[in-house]
Amino acid sequence: MSAEAPPQKGSAPIRPQNRRFVYLAAAFAGLGGLLFGYDTGVISGAELFFKNDFSLSVFALEVIVSGVLAGAAAGALLGGRLADIFGRRTLLIFTALIFAAGAVLCAAATSPTILIVGRIIVGFGIGLSSSTVPVYISEVSPADARGWTVSLFQLAITLGILLAYIVDYAFASVQGWRWMFGLAVVPAAIFALGMFFLPESPRWLAKRGRLDAARAILSRIRDTSDVDAELQEIQRSLDQAQEHGNWRDLLSARLRPALIVGIGLAVFQQVTGINTVIYYAPMIVQSAGISSASGAILTTAGIGIVNVLMTIVSMWLIDRIGRRPLLLTGIAGMVVTLGVLGWAFHSASPTGALSWIAVISIMLYVASFAISLGPIFWLLIAEIYPLKVRSSTEGVAATFNWGSNLLVSLTFLTLLQEIGATRTFWLYGLCAIGAWLFSYYLVPETKGRTLEEIEAFWRK
Repeated sequence: MSAEAPPQKGSAPIRPQNRRFVYLAAAFAGLGGLLFGYDTGVISGAELFFKNDFSLSVFALEVIVSGVLAGAAAGALLGGRLADIFGRRTLLIFTALIFAAGAVLCAAATSPTILIVGRIIVGFGIGLSSSTVPVYISEVSPADARGWTVSLFQLAITLGILLAYIVDYAFASVQGWRWMFGLAVVPAAIFALGMFFLPESPRWLAKRGRLDAARAILSRIRDTSDVDAELQEIQRSLDQAQEHGNWRDLLSARLRPALIVGIGLAVFQQVTGINTVIYYAPMIVQSAGISSASGAILTTAGIGIVNVLMTIVSMWLIDRIGRRPLLLTGIAGMVVTLGVLGWAFHSASPTGALSWIAVISIMLYVASFAISLGPIFWLLIAEIYPLKVRSSTEGVAATFNWGSNLLVSLTFLTLLQEIGATRTFWLYGLCAIGAWLFSYYLVPETKGRTLEEIEAFWRK
């Protein structure tokens, strides 16, 4: 497959007041990403305390950390289909309720089993969110702003992770891991309330034959003079999708490359090791020589700030210089920093300068991820699939993402014990080299193209 860009047409500009509506919709939908980030990041601080309360082994701790990923994989697999049946907006309201229920159960857990169940429920909400929010945002956004509006999802994830680190630090002195889990109820309530007042995706409404409703919503989020032209383009795309069948056609020669790109990026985003940092950052920092729990969590919060800031940089650049340049540059940075991080751990107990080299390497590694595989994976899987099967196929990619995440999280502590930190981080570095080659040869540029133009590119 060639990585050349589809032919550019673009869509007509929309008025600033209508852009504000689109940005508001994207921001509230992005709260699903904040919950995603909070519930994945909060475990890193909480695990320092509940593992003592429940006297957990290394394997039991890995299972509790990874329970959320099992739920996420199931949620991602079902999310696409559910979003196609019930609509993006309705499913996201339901997702917010799932987040709240899981948070309450984790906070009230009286045994490792209940905590695992609670984490699986939270994970199911994360899976639904990851397979639905990017699709919703991409379908209400104009082509010339779709890159950074969809990237709001990734920014919200990083903000959620940072918020989790801050909450972890706030309750570390009293070992309040139950509060760490339970406070997720607050953003879940805001998410549900915000989505209640937002409109349904006009593309989903058109797919369900509700053209008048689709036209009414488009008139709110586009310049009125452009509504009929865009609606006709959506209908043409639907007619073509109907003609060519269902998602199984992605295995055909014409659309198989889109499936390969989505699944490949899903796997590489995880096997390059990012969530070992998210889930186990305080433990890694302690291994690097910062011994106290509060100090390790505070250092981890610094890593979270870097993650947020570099995600904002990515959002600013993604519609200016394109997806591919950021993707290739960021992955190259991940390769280098993983190599340095592994070297810093060649001593069994890094101290002094080596400790700081390890911490700085982690920060630069996270920064590299935040401008590349972090936001661009979620953006591309919201862009590259045909409308008729967009939610379902994004769900497939998200399922591979969570399955890979589960594999990495279940094996990280075991790898540290069996082969050591140096070889573990170098193994992730080799995977990052594979990610760079994959992206260079297979990932297309989609900057400035409408979703229908991208679909036409694959059909050619």
